[in-house]
Amino acid sequence: MHLHRPCLVLVPDTFVSLSDSTLAAGGQRADTTSLLVQCILEEFESVPVEPVLRKYWSDAAGLEFINQLCVEDDERAATLVTVSNKYYALSAASALFKHAETKLNTRFASASLLIRYVQVEGTMMIDPETARNLELVSNMTSKRSSHSLFGILNHTYTAMAARLLRVTLLAPITVQSAIDARLDVVEELVQTEECFHEIKDALKMLNKLDFDKLISSLAASEARETSSAKAAAGRVTQMLNLRSIVQCMPILAKALQGSQTQLLQIIQEMVSDERLAKIEQLVSNSLNENSMLHKGGLGAVNAKVYAVKANYDRLLDVARETYKENIGDIFTLNSELVQEHNLPFTLVYQDSGFVFTLKKADLEGELPPGFVNVTSRKGKWVFSSVDLKKRNARMKDALDETLILSEKIIQDIVADIVIDIGALYKASEAVALLDMLWSFAHASILRNYVRPEFTGTLAIKAGRHPILEGVQAAGTLVPNDVYCCEASSFQIIQGPNMSGKSTYLRQIGLLTIMAMSGCFVPAEYGSFRVHDALLTRLSNDDDMEKSLSTFANEMASSAMILGLATADSLVLIDELGRGTSPNEGVGISHAIAEHLIKLRAYVFFATHFNELVTTLSRQPSVVNLHLSVQKTRHTTTNFGMRFEYRIMDGAQENMSHYGLDLARLADLPADVISEARRVSERLTAIEAKKNEESRSTKVAVRRKALLRLKTQLTQALDHSTLPDEDLIAYVARFQTDIMRVLQETL
Repeated sequence: MHLHRPCLVLVPDTFVSLSDSTLAAGGQRADTTSLLVQCILEEFESVPVEPVLRKYWSDAAGLEFINQLCVEDDERAATLVTVSNKYYALSAASALFKHAETKLNTRFASASLLIRYVQVEGTMMIDPETARNLELVSNMTSKRSSHSLFGILNHTYTAMAARLLRVTLLAPITVQSAIDARLDVVEELVQTEECFHEIKDALKMLNKLDFDKLISSLAASEARETSSAKAAAGRVTQMLNLRSIVQCMPILAKALQGSQTQLLQIIQEMVSDERLAKIEQLVSNSLNENSMLHKGGLGAVNAKVYAVKANYDRLLDVARETYKENIGDIFTLNSELVQEHNLPFTLVYQDSGFVFTLKKADLEGELPPGFVNVTSRKGKWVFSSVDLKKRNARMKDALDETLILSEKIIQDIVADIVIDIGALYKASEAVALLDMLWSFAHASILRNYVRPEFTGTLAIKAGRHPILEGVQAAGTLVPNDVYCCEASSFQIIQGPNMSGKSTYLRQIGLLTIMAMSGCFVPAEYGSFRVHDALLTRLSNDDDMEKSLSTFANEMASSAMILGLATADSLVLIDELGRGTSPNEGVGISHAIAEHLIKLRAYVFFATHFNELVTTLSRQPSVVNLHLSVQKTRHTTTNFGMRFEYRIMDGAQENMSHYGLDLARLADLPADVISEARRVSERLTAIEAKKNEESRSTKVAVRRKALLRLKTQLTQALDHSTLPDEDLIAYVARFQTDIMRVLQETL
């Protein structure tokens, strides 16, 4: 809001109290104005805040408004698909248009507004469907499974870093200098073992701590006065957590000393802020050094009771003494009962107070009379007595009084801390980024990843699918190469079912996301280009919720891709047009492919339509690839193929009758399969002869060769580091290749 100064702020009427006279009346109101609205009123005093009825904040109504008002242009379909599940954006749009209708008396004509959904500046756009299909943050088959990109890379210690990692994978950064800065840090951590382990030890001390949650709790508690024992206990816990954090910052700063990379030096400065030392001093002056938080039980309660130093407040000291005496009375009662009944009772502290426990093996017969609330738990009897309940009640009163008095002291400390709260926010960001980059380095060391480069060309040598690599046995995953530049920006990938086309496409998308997030990649070498969007059409499912058939869903995704794709986009399309008849599927696929070729986006287009190889081959930037499959002797399975899962140059050969091999599995009569094969082979031979003699095919080959030559010479000029003699020999090879192609086709 500071970046885009508002002239009016609309809020749901349930956020505003009826007594707040600065706001217009109307509708059902809350008892108190929300903290968010209070902050807005304080920060933007001159900006009016108007309530809008809560029922108008509706995502369904928002989508209806956009559908009705958005202009009929190429981007319309893309906008509708992209915003369809953006709850907050749609709710806000609905409230805005309703406000225009009711207060401004303004209604817009149908299809009259240019409405766009724009990705956050400086990040790559990845739509929710792509994130789901690529399994960026969760596994498609099991939500609990860690087999996702997030699961593979998440070795973080803090909650903020895990959130930052999730956000980074869903919206990787597109500023190359920022990506390089992250990669420099990961490289330093990978290569400097001592620094890696020192940072790890410092982060371990912050394990499971959430700075952001703690800071917001402190800020909220400072603005809200409470006197309940439960709230007081929470406040004491916050202060003990805060002390752990500020005491760890100097250790983290020390671990970062001597760092070579600029980003690590900046992080060190952020965690070495003098204001953090001031906060640490404030906390240390009032809290006991040895009061550490325990996970539960009496230890956790005592940590809160004795958090504040002795002699800090006389009333608190008296309350603590009373609490201590009450605890002593309870343990005395237990000792008396043990002697009286000659049974080894033990005391266990629960949320409501102490209870007795006794192992079932130590008791013959029934419990002695006088005990109440007897229950059985894992081989033990759990019970209480009237005397114990009375002493618990006295202990609870003393405990509540102690916590409330402690909370009042802590409230004063919080008031001083909030003045320097900006330093905590900076420290939180610094720790989150450092923890995430350490996690990247850890994953890179574990799985032997390499540092990617950003050269404008997509070139991956022996790339591996990062998620499959974690699932399959070592050595069974087949690595594959990728090469895509302006001369080969549209790549048709063929291969029979189960040959690995979908895996290859997903691998390209995942490696690109990893590189743009600032992580090393699973390959022998990786060169990437910074993309503004990753657009995919990967699944062949229908969508019952939106009443879309498989084909309608395909077309909706395709419309989004065509509306959003630019020359800097990466597009992955898997078997487009399968939801309709073959002829229509080929036609639609060809038309969409031609549009994407004109855009010059990097496109990987997996298809079963052999016709596309012919119809698109006249385009100079089209390259044909296929997944290698070897014919074998028919085994006991009666299936004569071996999948190699390896990408190869050229269109698919000798696999045009793959369906006939599958038909054999269904035990069709031998004479039917024989006749089918004869007809198929004859038609294929006639088509191949026509293509060979075609003059336009030869022209296309020449154009493609010249475009490739131009790209190779440009790359040699811009990026070559070869000595002169080697460079001359390298360029001479280009000359030989182009002469051979021209002679063959003229």
